[in-house]
Amino acid sequence: MAEQKRNENEKELTPREQYAQLRERLRDDTSFSAEEIAEIDKAYALAEEMHSAQLRFSGQPYIIHPIAVANILVDLGMDAPSIEAALLHDTVEDTDVTLEQLRAQFGDEVAELVDGVTKLGKVPLATKEEFQAENIRKMLLAMYKDIRVIIIKLADRLHNMRTLDFMAPQKRRDIALETLEIYAPIAHRLGIRPAKEELEDLAIRFLDPIAYADIEKSLDALRRERLGFLEETKEKVRERIASVVHDPTIDGRVKSVHGIYRKMYMQNKNFDQIYDIFAIRIIVDTVIDCYNCLGVIHDMFRPMPGRFKDYIANPKPNMYQSLHTTVLGKDGVPFEVQIRTWEMHRTAEYGIAAHWKYKLGMKGGKTSLDQRLAWIRQMLEDQKESGDVQEIVRAIKSDLVPEDVFVFTPRGDVITLPSGATAIDFAYAIHTAVGNKMVGAKVDGRIVPIDYQVKTGEIVEVLTSSQPGKGPSRDWLNIVKTSSARNKIRSWFKNEKRDENIAEGKAEIEREFRRNFIRLSDEDYEKFIHNLAARQRFDNPDDFYAAIGFGGISVQRLMPYIKEEYNKNYRPHEEQAPSSAVREPKRSSKDGVTVEGVDNVLIKFSRCCNPLPGDDIIGFITRGHGISVHKRDCPNVPHDIAASPEPERWVRVTWNRDVKKEFQASLQITALSRIGLMADVSLQLANMRVNINEIFSRDAKDGRSTIYMTVTVSNVEHLKNVIARIEKVDGVLSVER
Repeated sequence: MAEQKRNENEKELTPREQYAQLRERLRDDTSFSAEEIAEIDKAYALAEEMHSAQLRFSGQPYIIHPIAVANILVDLGMDAPSIEAALLHDTVEDTDVTLEQLRAQFGDEVAELVDGVTKLGKVPLATKEEFQAENIRKMLLAMYKDIRVIIIKLADRLHNMRTLDFMAPQKRRDIALETLEIYAPIAHRLGIRPAKEELEDLAIRFLDPIAYADIEKSLDALRRERLGFLEETKEKVRERIASVVHDPTIDGRVKSVHGIYRKMYMQNKNFDQIYDIFAIRIIVDTVIDCYNCLGVIHDMFRPMPGRFKDYIANPKPNMYQSLHTTVLGKDGVPFEVQIRTWEMHRTAEYGIAAHWKYKLGMKGGKTSLDQRLAWIRQMLEDQKESGDVQEIVRAIKSDLVPEDVFVFTPRGDVITLPSGATAIDFAYAIHTAVGNKMVGAKVDGRIVPIDYQVKTGEIVEVLTSSQPGKGPSRDWLNIVKTSSARNKIRSWFKNEKRDENIAEGKAEIEREFRRNFIRLSDEDYEKFIHNLAARQRFDNPDDFYAAIGFGGISVQRLMPYIKEEYNKNYRPHEEQAPSSAVREPKRSSKDGVTVEGVDNVLIKFSRCCNPLPGDDIIGFITRGHGISVHKRDCPNVPHDIAASPEPERWVRVTWNRDVKKEFQASLQITALSRIGLMADVSLQLANMRVNINEIFSRDAKDGRSTIYMTVTVSNVEHLKNVIARIEKVDGVLSVER
């Protein structure tokens, strides 16, 4: 964008000089009338006055930010009310100006745009995630009413990202992550490619600066190496297609840093394995010209198998259309060729903003616009159905990813799904009733599992059951990729299985309470659950249990609040501080371990970490083999158990005070190689009456030996004494457990 270059000399110009440049651009643009420019002048005057005492983190006058946002919108070809709203977008939140005052001075249209862009005020939500989700929900509501809201918001975020260096490091990372997960996918779905790519590149720059610098360095080197090749290739292409197409436009395109980053770090590719870093773009007048050019390109160069994509016949969900093919050029150098019409190019560059930049823009007027915004309505409906405000955030992260697959129904209809979507997602994308009655699927005529991940070009047939009462499985919630399918499954359980949901919800609450050591009397339990249900806006505990049962509410997400409330108002006094009156747990095993809430269970000590009395331990409920005891710092124990796949299977275990069992511990001894080393180590252990269960050694080329041994000890303190004795042996460098 041209705005990116202007950003570099912002510091050199005063705010009024910057606005003078903006005003000059508006005068040169014939789509702005003198009356509209006068209204924009009035908006700038108010913004300058209200922000006069405010500074940005960089120390610059705050007014440069609204001016920069307005410049970005001019680049995108937005209309006068959008420019006015950009200049005023922070006045309601950050100054004494009210929305009513803006409405009186600038009219309803500008006031509504400012209100839509204005950040959500402080609301009583429990977590930062809920706050973010509610903010995004409000934004989606506003943008569905007027899509210009999100275009202004994207311009606002883009300038903030360009000036993010002045924020604190953690704040930079938080904003960059939100940009990458929320705003860039929205820009992609709206088809505003320049904003999407710059937001992604800036986000990666702050989230992974080392990788960003490496990719930029590799790109610079490749540019110098390939510059002559690309110029020569463009001239050859121009010469060949001139006889087929009249006056084509041919230019080059460099893949974004984030696009390269995704392939290198998420698809595990080397820089040299990415074939579309450079592309030649051919822009012509008609669709027929596109296919004629494709024939010429494939005649000139050898096409690479599996690298041709026809987005003209199968447009992306954001209405992007183009022909993509990767071919081998001179000396076997691969490069991509993109072929499109001018109308397709405008849509590719400006996306939905082309509706304002080119008034003919989207044929069909409001009806076409409504169709392109259907995904927003679907997200809002899914969130309303689930009752979980964070569902919107999850939907944006999963459903708006750039990599889409295009799958066909047996009738030839195209269904667009995010990469990784399953046959179940496909079924629910066709119709809710089809998904609910699904019993299997065929792909290209062969039976596949219902969790099969569909791929572009496949023909998928959903097999359904006519049996009354047939419905989805709860396991499907962990299989589906799209939020839409997940919410439809939850909705089915919510409406069809209320009694089952209540029972499942009660069981899950009780499991989580046991796992987190929350003990309540019957009276307190009833009161506690009633208050918890009311806080989640349910009329009664049964509705709360049912919501948990069908997956509308995550108990794990509520646990921080539950623990806080329990410790504050319900925890017994004797549990809050150590005391001699604390009772010993009643349930213990002959293996020297007490398991919270479980009696007469098989105990085994995991061989991955060999826990000893004195170690901090935790138990895992295995399938058919009792409870496996691990050290808390064992690599096989999740760092965040609440976020692990099966958190309910991890239970609290403690050592009995009078444990007298013997345990095996493994040691690794590094020492200088010498004759008699193993004998001296064995002698020290014999003097301590420590039994050696296993011992062997391996010599290294650097004059060192490594001895591996398993010994029998009674507890951690005993093991420490053994280690201390071994460390005294001549030549021993280290002893590790």
